[in-house]
Amino acid sequence: MTVAEPKVQDWAEWRRDMHRQPELGFREIETAAKIADCLKTLGIEVHTGIGETGVVGVIRRGKGKRSLGLRSDIDAIPIQEQNEFLHRSRHDGIFHGCGHDGHTAMLLSAAEKLASSDTIDGTVYFIFQPNEENGLGALAMMKDGLFEKFPMDSVYGMHNMPGIPAGAFAVRKGPMMTFEDNFVITITGRGGHASMPNLGIDPVVVSAEIIQGLQSIVSRSLDPMEAGVVSVTEILTDGARNVIPTTVTLKGDTRGLTEDTQTLIEHRMRQLAEHIGAAHGASVSLAYSHEFVVLNNSDKETEIAADAARSVVGTDLVDAECAPASCSEDFAQMLKAKPGCYILIGNGTDGAIGRPLHNPKYDFNDDLISVGAQYWVALSERVLRKDR
Repeated sequence: MTVAEPKVQDWAEWRRDMHRQPELGFREIETAAKIADCLKTLGIEVHTGIGETGVVGVIRRGKGKRSLGLRSDIDAIPIQEQNEFLHRSRHDGIFHGCGHDGHTAMLLSAAEKLASSDTIDGTVYFIFQPNEENGLGALAMMKDGLFEKFPMDSVYGMHNMPGIPAGAFAVRKGPMMTFEDNFVITITGRGGHASMPNLGIDPVVVSAEIIQGLQSIVSRSLDPMEAGVVSVTEILTDGARNVIPTTVTLKGDTRGLTEDTQTLIEHRMRQLAEHIGAAHGASVSLAYSHEFVVLNNSDKETEIAADAARSVVGTDLVDAECAPASCSEDFAQMLKAKPGCYILIGNGTDGAIGRPLHNPKYDFNDDLISVGAQYWVALSERVLRKDR
């Protein structure tokens, strides 16, 4: 049986409607309900409330015991959209600025195609995951029994990427995206009048030395062949124009591609912060949290994913040895539990579709819905091939 082409225009309109009504992580109530309704309309078995607001659809074909999971994220981000088109967000300060609306439309379109297909032998689980942006949704679904209730052999994800030509694919075996850790350094000195700094312990001076010292972690402690990032992103004080503060708080994040890098950065950060503080007589504390783990693609599943992509767009538009990305992804938690692959699909290079993810004028490229759906179907057919 030939798989029918997805209803591209219908799913584009559905995607734009989702874009108009964005919801933040674990608040995707209406979004989850719309997804469940779509799946039910397609005659697909539906399970809701997995990981609070997650949805799982199930298609079983033939007598095959093999199975795979296809995952999309569904949450928006807390950014004010600056686009003026008709499908712009109707909620102030909430925006589908990462393309999760498009990811959802692609997976639903694939579900539509597979629901009317007899080209697979086994089970496909369609995973619609909440709260990817905060790195909480994957674990929430897993803690809620995702892999026990839906025992898939492997799991796959996909994300759009501006800057890559529209419809092209990029993937690699092994580390594909970095871990992300967050830190909060609190420096407590002795505040006072700005005209008499000798009577206090200025935490601003201490913080400046710590910030400079943190930049030496990557440049002087990390192997030059390894990747790492340490970024201070916030500096908060309780001072004023003529008041030396008592407290300065530094916040930021760190990234890398290996657990060794992660351990080294945290260890050196503690050493530097505490010793620089002690040299000035200030008290320093460090709160360090692990938010996202390294995303590792397994070899076999990456080969299958790349082959599926080539079957859709041709060899020239598939980079199977792309460079790792310095961003982080919650799907990495699922890949710690199951073999699988995460692939990037180009969103385009010009205009709104070429603007970076999380940019207030970004928009998902609706032309990708058909391409992404075809990729999901081709992938499913390779994993659940009937002639095995």
